[in-house]
Amino acid sequence: MPNYFIRSSRSSPIGSYRIEVLSLPEECDWDNFLPLEIRYIFKTYPEYREKIRTILGKGKAIGVRTMLRTPENVLRAVHAISVYSQHNYIITWLPTLLRDKHLPHITPEDYKRAQAHGEDLDEAIKTIEKDRLRFKRLVLIDEENIGIQSEEQRFMTELSELIYPLAIDYSVFRVIADNARERTKVAQTIIKALLVVGPVAHILEKFAAGIGKVFAASADDLLGESAELMALRGSGFGWKELAKRSRILIPVFVLATWGAFSVHGLLEHGNLIWGGIVFGLSAVALSLTTAIQSIFMYRANIQKLVQEKKIPQMNKRACIKTAIIQDFTNPARLGLLLGASLAPIAGIIGALSGLMSNGWILAAIGSTESIVAGLTVTFAGTINEWRFRRKLKQFPLRRF
Repeated sequence: MPNYFIRSSRSSPIGSYRIEVLSLPEECDWDNFLPLEIRYIFKTYPEYREKIRTILGKGKAIGVRTMLRTPENVLRAVHAISVYSQHNYIITWLPTLLRDKHLPHITPEDYKRAQAHGEDLDEAIKTIEKDRLRFKRLVLIDEENIGIQSEEQRFMTELSELIYPLAIDYSVFRVIADNARERTKVAQTIIKALLVVGPVAHILEKFAAGIGKVFAASADDLLGESAELMALRGSGFGWKELAKRSRILIPVFVLATWGAFSVHGLLEHGNLIWGGIVFGLSAVALSLTTAIQSIFMYRANIQKLVQEKKIPQMNKRACIKTAIIQDFTNPARLGLLLGASLAPIAGIIGALSGLMSNGWILAAIGSTESIVAGLTVTFAGTINEWRFRRKLKQFPLRRF
């Protein structure tokens, strides 16, 4: 295929990064304008303020290099261990591997399963261990090209060791966040397909009152379920395991369709609030069911990890809590629940405003949870970065 038909990748496979540079000795006097890592050093180890000021006065600069995206080889390694050894879990083994180099428990059956799919689990662990400290580093910049002395190199090694707690916390945050983003790529594409629901629902409602409402409510659920399946597949669940969900999903879908069909009658008889509530609930019934099911799937898998002695024993409450935490590493989950809680309210507003015969409004109300989930996925990176930086600002106070 000619190269001009191939779309180039927007991000480098080895990861992208930013560098914040401290260049002038006078900058050491303005803590609020310094990189967070330098402020951490000054607050925790005050004696290093003058040492850094001295090296900056010799024509050198200090850069804080932060990886903004996890390298693809690390994400592939995390995915391999998660799927072929840890029953699709990340949070039970990755943080301890990154922080303490505590290796996950891998059985001979895990190795065979991975090899059957062309994966080497030992190599995957080595990849993660090798790159665990690449995510945040202090580097020395020779601004005046006068050469870097050996004592200056040793000094930079000291500084990097000082920020180790911050660096390792950032590596845990970065890998888990980027792993979740990779799992939702297909889901984001499917959510965009909801744009076609509006015009189709509008046409149906215009020529067959009531049918447009059914289509607006059910089309979103079907597309949302497809997005959910793709996200779970991205987390490593097999089609056979996912197919078992249909025993509950089909009855829920039928009930939701009946509810959406009954909305037109409720509105015709003046039951506007009830009509709005029923339409909103019908539109999110399948999505809520799939969200609850995914938590139970993770709960079943955490029990398998306990049985295989890969993690310590847990009571039922701890198993549910761990399953919820793992499931919510997918940023779309929170958005879906927020959107589902807003759908009945949106339905009431639509009914009271007399716009429930407009296909575009029906599509917007019926897709409330998917729209909010899509927005959550879109802004999850920015929000998570902000929350993590806020957490790091409190880091010295908590630990010292």
